[in-house]
Amino acid sequence: MTGCRSRLAAGPLLLLALALQPQPASAQLSNFIDGLLGNKEEKAPAAPEAEPPQVPAAKKAAPKSAQGKAASTDKPAPGKPGAKAADSQVAAVGSPSAGGSMQHAEPEAVVQRANAYFNSFQTLTGGFLQIGPDGRKIGGKLSLAKPGRLRFEYDQPSPLEVVADGTSVAVRDRKLNTQDLYFISQTPLKFLIRDKIDLARDLQVTEVANDPGGIRVSLEDRSTLGGTSKIQLYFDAEMKTLSQWRITDPQGYLTTVQLSNLQKGKAVDPILFFIDYGRAEDKAALEQLKQQRNQANAQE
Repeated sequence: MTGCRSRLAAGPLLLLALALQPQPASAQLSNFIDGLLGNKEEKAPAAPEAEPPQVPAAKKAAPKSAQGKAASTDKPAPGKPGAKAADSQVAAVGSPSAGGSMQHAEPEAVVQRANAYFNSFQTLTGGFLQIGPDGRKIGGKLSLAKPGRLRFEYDQPSPLEVVADGTSVAVRDRKLNTQDLYFISQTPLKFLIRDKIDLARDLQVTEVANDPGGIRVSLEDRSTLGGTSKIQLYFDAEMKTLSQWRITDPQGYLTTVQLSNLQKGKAVDPILFFIDYGRAEDKAALEQLKQQRNQANAQE
């Protein structure tokens, strides 16, 4: 059975936290969305044409570089006693060291390096460990293929998997054989699956800072339905690997996703991102994908 809603929750990663709860997927999603949207319910079209794929986020009055003003509630930047709150998002100063570390780079350079990292691959696979707001942990497999396609498959005993096909997000319960559909355009991690990423354009950069052994880039997405989501990206010192992200949803709940064994450029089966909307053409589309996969396997 496929359920549809006209509103999208804060994003795939926040929806993933629901896997930590003992309820069925449908009940988990209802509770999550009701809490986020205040029991707002409308039927959404089952066909993905209701929202064209790859809808860009609405442009905001966000800074074009990491030097833009931060909120007045921000703390002074480390190493700058008495720094004004407006300057607090600039936490890393200097220039890259000869060894390649970005821990003393200017914030603009750090953001550019982060952009270069995300734009350096079309596919990404690996493992993840999710830590929910209640501290419980569960792992799984991550698959990403630009533009727009993303899959989180949880390890047992969780029956959930989350799939994005460029238009919609489907949250499936493998045990109950149910599926709930959401629009993708207002998820806080939508920028990760864009063909080309520019963090300062797509989001608001609020802080660039050093953390033990790496660099943290803090962002805000004000286009998330229900309010502003806060996103923190954690890189190694040379910014060659994304080690984790943290999302604080508009209600203040924090979800952490730690990444491991990431591989760029690995071939990913398109069927992993297929969503069955219950239309007649979906069956034909699936068969075509299977034929393409078989042909590719035969050529290897």
